[in-house]
Amino acid sequence: MTIMNARTLVLGLTAATILAACEPMPAQPLPDTPPDTCNASAYQGLVGQPVAVLGAMTFPIGTRQIGPDDAVTSDFRPDRLNIEYGRTGRIEKVSCY
Repeated sequence: MTIMNARTLVLGLTAATILAACEPMPAQPLPDTPPDTCNASAYQGLVGQPVAVLGAMTFPIGTRQIGPDDAVTSDFRPDRLNIEYGRTGRIEKVSCY
C-alpha cells in the first residue's frame, strides 16, 4: 500500500467516524408529563376567566377551588381536579393533583 493510499484510507475512516457521531438521536418522550387523569384539559378554557364563572358550573365530585390563602391537604390524588385562582380573582391554573 502506498503512502498516498494509506493517507486516503485514514482520512476516509476519520471522516466516517466523525459523521457517525453526528447521527441524530431518537426522539425522547417529554419528561414528567403528567397524565390527564382528572380531565383537566377539558377545563383549560377557564384559565384567565374570573372566578365568578365557577358558580354556574358543575364539576366532578372532589373538585377543589383553591384561592391564594386557602389551606389545602397535601395528599396526592391524580384523579382530583384542582382549580386555582389568584388575588386578582382570575383563574390561574387547572390541574390534577
